[in-house]
Amino acid sequence: MCSTIKSGTEAYMSLYPEGSTDGVIRLGNVVPDFSAETTKGPMESFHKWKEGCWAILFSHPADFTPVCTTEIGRLALKYDKLTEMGCKVATLSVDPVKSHTEWLTDVVAHCENKIEVKFPIIGDATREISTMYGMIDPGTSDEQSLPLTIRAVFIINPENKLMLSLNYPACVGRNMDEIVRCVEALQLSYGKSIATPANWPNNHADIEVDGSRTDAFKGSVFLLPTVSKEDADESYPGYHTCAVPSNIPYLRLVKKEEL
Repeated sequence: MCSTIKSGTEAYMSLYPEGSTDGVIRLGNVVPDFSAETTKGPMESFHKWKEGCWAILFSHPADFTPVCTTEIGRLALKYDKLTEMGCKVATLSVDPVKSHTEWLTDVVAHCENKIEVKFPIIGDATREISTMYGMIDPGTSDEQSLPLTIRAVFIINPENKLMLSLNYPACVGRNMDEIVRCVEALQLSYGKSIATPANWPNNHADIEVDGSRTDAFKGSVFLLPTVSKEDADESYPGYHTCAVPSNIPYLRLVKKEEL
């Protein structure tokens, strides 16, 4: 790819400020640093711990609860794959580390795949980190009989910028395949001038190319609108422009293996 083409991350992150003006963490913001006690020992600095890496910060409402038990187990099954992708993982709840350690025995026993929980679980008993990241409302948490964090996922790039966040209620467990998919998509966009379509990588499994139906573009990605035709022709000669009634050539597919 020619050096003048910005990656998807460069193109889109330039729209977002690095800092928040109201204390709310948004896409593109540098996430707050913190120190914490974890099941793997002290974490002196979150930024230092993940230095130069992608990272997932994953909160759960409480230890010894059914949905959280399955979530930590399923996340543990994805840990090796995420590590291979250069993505670190840390989880968090407002329970103390001692509670985490005791609960992990249940997590391992309940998961059918004989897992090992290799990532740190942060004890945020003071709720300082949870409040800092918007997982708990500081104005009401002291009044609540059960001040639990929401089910939050923060995917953070090597420059400590928030790239994606997901918030789930306590009653809905998260899909770990979707979280891994999001990391994969973000990493592609981080290095290339592309964006992933809906349902990627199961997209465009049957499209018309040169008068015939084909599945050759299944799992392909879109070139960004900021990529000129000249740059597209030079850097991605095999791309395909999907025909639409408007005749505007903005749906330009590139096979993943050709990136």
